[in-house]
Amino acid sequence: VQLQASGGGLVQAGDSLRVSCAASGRTVSRYAMGWFRQAPGKEREFVAAISSSGGSTYYADSVKGRFTISRDNANTVSLQMNNLKPEDTAQYYCAADQRTPTTFTFWGQGTLVTVSS
Repeated sequence: VQLQASGGGLVQAGDSLRVSCAASGRTVSRYAMGWFRQAPGKEREFVAAISSSGGSTYYADSVKGRFTISRDNANTVSLQMNNLKPEDTAQYYCAADQRTPTTFTFWGQGTLVTVSS
């Protein structure tokens, strides 16, 4: 499975942005999917996850109420980010096939989100 994240960019605080993750090589419809982020000088942290059916979602406390993860189709997962804050600035990575809350089998390259104050 190859995962490609896209949609990052430079926005101002309070703006919205949607990042997407497209899978290829194998359908990911049967996998739970997730988003993580890593800010400069910090460790990678969990952001959100969605079950294979899309019926269950999980969020980090820091983004709860502002971010929404969704499955757009069999091979695309998106993260809608509203009311962005400067502390949301990070490289955002998508992942597939959740094994533990923070362990996934497949990882994609990140997309950079920069939020200016």
